[in-house]
Amino acid sequence: MGLTWKKRVLTALLGAAAASGLTTLILLLVEATSVLLPADTKFGIVFDAGSSHTTLFVYRWPADKENNTGVVSQALACQVKGPGISSYASNPAQAGESLQGCLEEALALIPEARRQETPMFLGATAGMRLLSQKNSSQAGDIFAAVSRVLGQAPLDFWGAELLAGQDEGALGWITINYVLGMLIKYSFSGEWIRPLEGTLVGALDMGGASTQITFVPGGPILDKSTQATFRLYGSEHRVYTHSYLCFGRDQMLTRLLARLVESSPGPLVRHPCYHSGYWTTLSPATLYESPCVHTTPPPDLAWNLTVEGTGNPGACVSAIRGLFNFSSCEGRGHCAFDGVYQPPVRGRFYAFSNFYYTFHFLNLTSKQPLATVNATVWEFCQRPWKQVRGSWGHLSPPELPQLSGLQQAGTWGARILGHVASRAGGLPREGKTAPWPSCSRQETQGRIRGWEQPPGGQERGRHLAPHLPGPQVEASSPGQDRRLQDYCASGLYILTLLREGYGFREETWPDIEFHKQAGGTDIGWTLGYMLNLTGVILAEAPARWRAESYGIWAAGVVFAGLTLLATLGAVAVHLLWPRG
Repeated sequence: MGLTWKKRVLTALLGAAAASGLTTLILLLVEATSVLLPADTKFGIVFDAGSSHTTLFVYRWPADKENNTGVVSQALACQVKGPGISSYASNPAQAGESLQGCLEEALALIPEARRQETPMFLGATAGMRLLSQKNSSQAGDIFAAVSRVLGQAPLDFWGAELLAGQDEGALGWITINYVLGMLIKYSFSGEWIRPLEGTLVGALDMGGASTQITFVPGGPILDKSTQATFRLYGSEHRVYTHSYLCFGRDQMLTRLLARLVESSPGPLVRHPCYHSGYWTTLSPATLYESPCVHTTPPPDLAWNLTVEGTGNPGACVSAIRGLFNFSSCEGRGHCAFDGVYQPPVRGRFYAFSNFYYTFHFLNLTSKQPLATVNATVWEFCQRPWKQVRGSWGHLSPPELPQLSGLQQAGTWGARILGHVASRAGGLPREGKTAPWPSCSRQETQGRIRGWEQPPGGQERGRHLAPHLPGPQVEASSPGQDRRLQDYCASGLYILTLLREGYGFREETWPDIEFHKQAGGTDIGWTLGYMLNLTGVILAEAPARWRAESYGIWAAGVVFAGLTLLATLGAVAVHLLWPRG
């Protein structure tokens, strides 16, 4: 009788185990659905080798792509110690060695399994363009040195090369519109959508050696050499873009000083853009090393020059206007300066790099009216050097680097020297913007004297502007605290470029916004390059897996547990049930 019960219990337990096991299997396989696992992450590295400094950027994007273009985000920005690579003409090997520190930071961020497939690219801009014009052999040695160092890294090195000015402008435009969500953005419905083309934003960029303007004009681009065309996220874009070599901040200052030296009768040079009371000495030979300086050097180059500031913003504007060839556009429609074709500016613009840094230093990035911008810059230019040094001189480092051959006597600011995009007119009179209303270039030239001296003399002009608040210093800025004496010239130059050069008028001035970043990403050409690059890198198909809903999964776990219990019970009955 005992054996009979044992067999019955054992049979029942084995049957229950088989039934629950079969149920579990059905739930796992039959009720499962196919799902896509999250895409893996790809990385890319771009070196922006500018004229004054080099910055490394690491970008990442999902391995699968949206309409053949990766959805890219910035993972790292590392500023290389030292000047731009074009400064190492006499020691090319040091140009490559200077990149090692930031390269190690990038490698620490990228998983080892992804390094061999991570593309790395170095793009050199206007500083190396000028060196290539001056001495192509030295430029080639620098490219060879940086390629040697980067080629030894465990990455997919795509090369180091000179970036064309037109590409620099167009890629900066891509960056701005991408981070602002103008090219593609994620909708509330969980889909990637493309906004209307009318919302696209223009780009104003200024480096140390060149400046670029890029935007979508209201009509056809008549000069096709100024048109850039590219395809992103399934849409084709055509933009106007032009790069002006030698019109960057540093080269502008060099050209301006060279012109003043040329017009000075002796070794004393009176500089209207420097504050009154400022002076320094320099060797004139360094000025004529730049390919942007086309004037003949004086015969007595062995003598040092003394440069003395006069703090005259009106004369400073006149000297700055001498750097432009406006007469080449007289009688021509759709012309900016130096005979360059440009359709009328249209829509919103983001001004970044040196446009932003200069206006940020002057506290003019809050969309102030044009009258306020003009008055503030003039008021600052008219301050005595002693007052300027007293307010901001404590920011200067003990040892000041050289700028365009100048022996720096004092400096100010933080990385703010450079890229400022403000349009401006002349000094406001009685609260009105006088010199640059909507008028022809000939009319503007006729009114330029309104800049030189406001009614009542400079003392009166000084009181027209509100008190200039202290600068908002960014300690991490490149070229930090070096060029306090240059902010007056930089501010007036930006106003001249935007108003008389690019053609921004008083009613279009509010369309310009000054920014360093957008959406937490640094603005520049590198992100635009990486977006284009992801169109070349093949996408990876997301991995597939089978998954169940939570309820089915829970039922499967219960039946799996019952199967285990029934099996263990059967084993226990077989081994422990007494035979008697």
